[in-house]
Amino acid sequence: MLGIGFIARKIFGTPNDRKVKRTRPIIAKINALEPEFEKLTDEGIVAKTRELQKRAQSGESLDALLPEAFANCREAARRALGLRAFDVQLAGGIFLHQGNISEMKTGEGKTLVATFPAYLNALAGKGVHIVTVNDYLAKRDSDWMGKVYRQLGLTCGVVYPFQGDGEKRAAYAADITYATNNELGFDYLRDNMKASVPEMYQRGHFFAIVDEVDSILIDEARTPLIISGPSQDRSELYRTLDAYIPLLDPEHYTLDEKFRRVTFTEEGNEFVEDKLHESGLLPEGQSLYDPESTTIVHHITQALSAHKLFHKDQNYVVANDEVVLIDEFTGRMMKGRRLSDGLHQAIEAKENVTIQPENVTLASVTFQNYFRLYSKLAGMTGTAVTEAEEFGDIYSLGVVEVPTNRPIARKDEHDRVYRTAREKYAAVIEAIQEANAKGQPTLVGTTSIEKSEMLSEMLKKAGIAHNVLNARQHEKEALIVAEAGKLGAVTIATNMAGRGTDIQLGGNIEMQVLQELAATPEANPDAVRARIESEHASEKEKVLAAGGLFVLGTERHESRRIDNQLRGRSGRQGDPGRSLFFLSLEDDLMRIFGSDKLEGVLSKLGMKEGEAIIHPWVNKSLERAQAKVEGRNFDMRKQLLKFDDVMNDQRKAIFSQRRDIMETDEIGEIARDMRLQVIEDLIDDYAPPKSYVDQWDIEGMHAGIAEQLALDLPITQWAAEEGVDQEVLGERIIAASDALMEQKTEGFGAETMRLIEKQILLQTIDAKWREHLVTLEHLRSVVGFRGYAQRDPLSEYKTEAFQLFEAMLDSLRFEVTKRLGQIRPISEEERQALLAEQVRQMAQAEAEVAPTPAAASAEPPQALAAAVPGFDESDPATWGNPARNDPCPCGSGEKFKHCHGRLA
Repeated sequence: MLGIGFIARKIFGTPNDRKVKRTRPIIAKINALEPEFEKLTDEGIVAKTRELQKRAQSGESLDALLPEAFANCREAARRALGLRAFDVQLAGGIFLHQGNISEMKTGEGKTLVATFPAYLNALAGKGVHIVTVNDYLAKRDSDWMGKVYRQLGLTCGVVYPFQGDGEKRAAYAADITYATNNELGFDYLRDNMKASVPEMYQRGHFFAIVDEVDSILIDEARTPLIISGPSQDRSELYRTLDAYIPLLDPEHYTLDEKFRRVTFTEEGNEFVEDKLHESGLLPEGQSLYDPESTTIVHHITQALSAHKLFHKDQNYVVANDEVVLIDEFTGRMMKGRRLSDGLHQAIEAKENVTIQPENVTLASVTFQNYFRLYSKLAGMTGTAVTEAEEFGDIYSLGVVEVPTNRPIARKDEHDRVYRTAREKYAAVIEAIQEANAKGQPTLVGTTSIEKSEMLSEMLKKAGIAHNVLNARQHEKEALIVAEAGKLGAVTIATNMAGRGTDIQLGGNIEMQVLQELAATPEANPDAVRARIESEHASEKEKVLAAGGLFVLGTERHESRRIDNQLRGRSGRQGDPGRSLFFLSLEDDLMRIFGSDKLEGVLSKLGMKEGEAIIHPWVNKSLERAQAKVEGRNFDMRKQLLKFDDVMNDQRKAIFSQRRDIMETDEIGEIARDMRLQVIEDLIDDYAPPKSYVDQWDIEGMHAGIAEQLALDLPITQWAAEEGVDQEVLGERIIAASDALMEQKTEGFGAETMRLIEKQILLQTIDAKWREHLVTLEHLRSVVGFRGYAQRDPLSEYKTEAFQLFEAMLDSLRFEVTKRLGQIRPISEEERQALLAEQVRQMAQAEAEVAPTPAAASAEPPQALAAAVPGFDESDPATWGNPARNDPCPCGSGEKFKHCHGRLA
């Protein structure tokens, strides 16, 4: 009997079907406009953009402009790239504009889809950010889609690490900016450490489209972005503690792989304590349980974690004397990313490489809180439905499945489960050989570098030619992925999320054309393309006949999405294909999370060597295990976010205050308000309300005012006067401090005084905020123990973090007031003395680099003439690159910087 839910879906359609249906009238309007836009000249397309910009910035809604904007963008893309967007791509663009996640299968053209909502929203003139998972894709997409934006008359920029200031500022000022999530987050933090508004890069957070949205907003959301600075060097401590870990026996610690946690047992604590006493790191009579031992306990626990939880070639690689982390979701090396709290140093000690100093946090933000800054957020991916709840809860993003342009013809087979990893890999090699014999291209998915390299060795022994794509080969990734669809190709990949290059059956034509033209630049591009297209058509027919791309998974990942991303590489645009996962009871997922019942069933069946169990129940059991892991990871991210939300409110308050200070011309008013509050606090401390004069601490008040306000006031004399109370006292102190600041303003000049006040305010805010971040980190690390006393750690954290923030603001007011009280203009005599000292130092520096008399002769130096072939003193083009303090090669006898090298 059919369920009521099934009948209702047949009659009314699913909620997703209804959303897709609502886009049809809009797409019909766009299609109706197509003939009109085809007639426009190139200049007419740009003119249309200017008209739409004017209407958008005059108040017309972007929804009203959507049909014309999408029609204009479709025509521009057709002319610039030769690509005409399908109706389903327009639907994907509409969902993005509405602030949803468009789930589109691999090969459906997500890169082009993003241009439609990006163009429409850029008309508002506030900038649109398109976020990618790596720098290669950011540069590639900005070059590729930049042709469309330029055809439309808009500017397009790309942001990447170590970019010059001017170039980065121009990229953010563009109408559409491509960047990675990391670079956007770090630039936000850097902006809020700048001293003036013109130095800042980002001009706001209006609209962002996040490519591979599940990878960026979910997988990477567990790790906050941190800008840090070095602290003291503790290399010897790390090395000493590291030497103890290999001496531990299994009973000295407990390892929980499910929750990635390792702790010392009672025996382990005693063993470590004895060792620390022997080395002198723990003073005699002091135990690990004493409060004074907190730091040493923290570092020995990190050393244990480094050995038991972090594995070489799986969690990190060692390259060029440094430990480089591997992103567990994309399989790429994360250059420059380091683990905090001394954990990275513990791994460096374990691997015996140079130990970099531990860092202190200068600024931090989570991806969740960074991306929630945007007025509107949207995303694209091939796999988001499994995480729809999290997208809704945290980012208020809906998920819409966009239909494929052609029906999916891929065959997804049931998993094969073997008893041992050895049997599994034997079956994997056999399946690859079978596919390879008939010319079927095979994509083999693994979960770590170590396993991909082990499988590579097995294929070499079997005599099967193949490519390996993992963190070690990431520079060649586009080429390897582009060739993965060729006849008989075998490709091993650690992860396929966000690879950005389509696996096209028969090979990627564009990549082959680029390769050939790079090898023979004199060749005719049209002739090369025509030949490659002809060869490709023939090879594609053979690949189709062999069954399309075969995706073979050697293990299930913790997340269903990662498996689906691998699967989705096959069957693009209606192509045939096949996917199959090989598993064993020794796989991490099966061992840690798999059902015990499954193992029992397999043992009862009395399976023979090399025999596999294949059944839909097995798939269901695995999906339940994966759902458990996903649920646990979601809870971890939610918990991280709840704690970070507390800091985020404070971060926004501080960053907003900094911005106000940088933008305001009334900086003196802010400084004065702080000074008045300090005076009020001083009076409350030394002459409390409702107290008598003889109860006042006159000496303390005099000293406090002298320290904070740099004023020597007759407090004792004032207190002896008739009728003087706290209010009168406050008025006199305020009048004296105002007079002093006016005097300083006259001495420095009003403009200089404003600059001094601004710099002191910003420097003090930054210093106090850094101290506050460290304090919050320490609070966060200990507040969890409050749970043992039946107190909610989050509530405790909120309360104490708020109290610490208030204390920081009080301390900020006192520090700013004190520093402004201490500054003074220098006298003319002091100014002249400083100037004379600077002149003396410059003369000394000149003397140190001055050429010898021989080198300063009228003849050009022989060394230069000898070093530069074809040297001619009358032709600057033949001089090479002389240093600024070298004699000028023209023979004038003057330094190069004073002659031909003189700056205009």
